[in-house]
Amino acid sequence: MAEIYELIEKVSPYYKKKAGPESEHKLIYDSTSETLEPVYFFILDLMNDLGLAPEKLVDSFTSSPGSGHFAELGQRATIMQQQGSKILGDVNTVLRSVLNIIYDLKDFRMRLEHYSALKSEDKDRVESAILSLKQIWMDKVDTIKGNSSLKAMGLGQAGFTTLLDAFLAVKTEKDVDKIDLNDRVKRILKPRIFEFNIWVKESESELRKRYEMEKTYLRSQVNSLKLYSRWAKPYLKAASQLEMKSQDRNAALVKTFNTLLLELTLLGKKKIDVKQLAIAGDLPRDFQKLKTNRDYYSCILAQFNFRGIPQRAGGQSHYVFGGRTEVTFKAYALNQDELDALNQELEKSDVSEVLKLIENSAGESLEQLQEEINFFLDEDSQEKEKAEKKKSDSGANPFLALIGKYNNSSEESKPKKSESKQSGKKDVVVIPDSWIEKEHLRKFAGQDASTIMFGLFDVYKKAHGMASYT
Repeated sequence: MAEIYELIEKVSPYYKKKAGPESEHKLIYDSTSETLEPVYFFILDLMNDLGLAPEKLVDSFTSSPGSGHFAELGQRATIMQQQGSKILGDVNTVLRSVLNIIYDLKDFRMRLEHYSALKSEDKDRVESAILSLKQIWMDKVDTIKGNSSLKAMGLGQAGFTTLLDAFLAVKTEKDVDKIDLNDRVKRILKPRIFEFNIWVKESESELRKRYEMEKTYLRSQVNSLKLYSRWAKPYLKAASQLEMKSQDRNAALVKTFNTLLLELTLLGKKKIDVKQLAIAGDLPRDFQKLKTNRDYYSCILAQFNFRGIPQRAGGQSHYVFGGRTEVTFKAYALNQDELDALNQELEKSDVSEVLKLIENSAGESLEQLQEEINFFLDEDSQEKEKAEKKKSDSGANPFLALIGKYNNSSEESKPKKSESKQSGKKDVVVIPDSWIEKEHLRKFAGQDASTIMFGLFDVYKKAHGMASYT
């Protein structure tokens, strides 16, 4: 595929100047009576036997719209899309549930902060918590009494104007007798204070139970969301793999013909062992102790262009393909940085863009909520760590500071933060070759790649008695 060759020239400063591979050969095999698979697997196995460990970079196909192959694959793709869409609908339903649970947990946590403040040593904080809880009690609990509620009586009935202020001021039933109020107000206020104090104890217990239950439910919903996402991915991935590449202007693809075009690209690489080559005399003897900053590889790029005629195999549901095969071999010498940059460019290109969409379709929304989800699901362990840290700080030995113990511990935590910030992927920067790399390592890798590539070409040509080659 020309795009792969262009990417190599783009990421490699060496091949950008050289503008071409080390060497190139082409095989052409044309037989409508024999299938195309043996051609591919013969070369694939041969590359494995030579230690190249090939990986597939490109795999695309196009069928003519009038062929039976086009219709059948279209039906299969539709089934995969429908199944994937159905599961994604379930994903959206669970995701909405997760959002609602998170909002509920936030509300519960705010309410529980009032109860936690009651146990504080700060008197002002305790006073503020009591006033907040009294407001909640009047709005949520006492209001169901209608006209006999404190707010209704204090704001709407004569003779009870001091009722609200008195309720907010006193804490226990005994405190009611200590303030200057008429007996009618005191008789109403005492049972309400009694009810409020009972409500504070019972509501805290119930709210904490509900809070823990909601966290458990959140965990189950998150697990369901991940499960649905895992179920959806195979269907969406299969649907994307069944999509055809647009080749409208390709003269070989006629709408009403029974034609199939396939494109495959393999990349095989073999690492250059500098020390062993120096011992063998292929590189200077001094290179036995040479410490290289990056490895170099002999790389073979094999491009397959198939033009075939799909035919059903004995009435079965799958097809076999016979036709014309063009195999182009190109030899390159690439270092590790260039290979990393090439893989990065492939991830950015259309080759893997569909897979990115699949991965993000169910996970992107969850990633945005991940911080809040982790906060609630890991809350117990976080509280435990805080308690242990507080305990260790309170019992710390002050003389440890004399030997810099505290400074070292704080400095040790800094690299972890920097590592987490640098965990994201950055663009690979390819540094131009040094003199040793250019004149020795790359030159040998290029020659070795050309030798291996010619071996592939020659073995296949002789094995099949081919006369059509370049």
